[in-house]
Amino acid sequence: MTPPPSLFANSEPFNIQVGNDITIAGVRSGNGPPLLLLHGFPQTHLIWHKVASELAIHFTLLIPDLRGYGSSSKPTSTSPEDHTLYSKSTMATDLVNLMDHFNYSTYYICGHDRGARVAHQLCINHPEKVKKSIVLDICPTKAMFAATKHPFAQLYWHWFFLTQAAPFPENVITAAPTAFAEKTLVYPGGAGKSIYHETAYAAYAKQFEDRETVHAMCKDYRAAAKEDITEQTADEEAGRKIQCPLRVLWAKKGVVEMLFDAKAEWRKVCLEGKLDEEGSHAIEGGHFIPEERPEEVVKSCLEFFR
Repeated sequence: MTPPPSLFANSEPFNIQVGNDITIAGVRSGNGPPLLLLHGFPQTHLIWHKVASELAIHFTLLIPDLRGYGSSSKPTSTSPEDHTLYSKSTMATDLVNLMDHFNYSTYYICGHDRGARVAHQLCINHPEKVKKSIVLDICPTKAMFAATKHPFAQLYWHWFFLTQAAPFPENVITAAPTAFAEKTLVYPGGAGKSIYHETAYAAYAKQFEDRETVHAMCKDYRAAAKEDITEQTADEEAGRKIQCPLRVLWAKKGVVEMLFDAKAEWRKVCLEGKLDEEGSHAIEGGHFIPEERPEEVVKSCLEFFR
């Protein structure tokens, strides 16, 4: 996909090979200790444009498009049942290799939605790399699937739609990309389309017109329902937990607040004492926290990453 106009002042674009035929695109800016910002579905690195200028005063920001999104690579597998290319371990390895390319051996991470799930697995698989992490508006994937009942399935319907076998979801989405963009970018409880810069919204919506990107998004969710659960089950059985300090922020008008005890769920996957109990809390507003409540993201990063 053609990169959209940049919303990041004084930033340097990058497109780095991180593995065999895999490139990760994004922007880098700022000065200070490295901070990796990871977006979610159905967005791109542009989700961070409202927080970047202030954070760049204090950190060197690495803001990539995840594998499968935006201008990054969108690999395909030969087997329709194998989604390993989009497991969160695989996506985490992309980012470790990206940071290694820039000679950053340790760093902070803040991730939203799918990016927070990648951050979770990166913390587990590469504990020596992560100083501290913030995850935005998620509980662990395995816990959320395990707790599925009618309210969750109704509100997070896309989890179960996107995981259907190809090419059904791909056909439906590419046949009505505008409608699908409006459905997925305006969550119940949020402030609606007003939170988005027109350039950012257009870039997110355009992804649904591109079949390669849509297929990659579906593979991301198919991996969540299969490979990611397998990974998290293996981590649980082996006693592998998040070793770095972790702060969790979630939307007061979102699914996590409504249906889960966020602190309790994250406590289960962290080493004792590593969850920031005092700093983890619900934020007024809806799911897309970096664009709806950017001031809260900046505040938490400046407070926690020190």
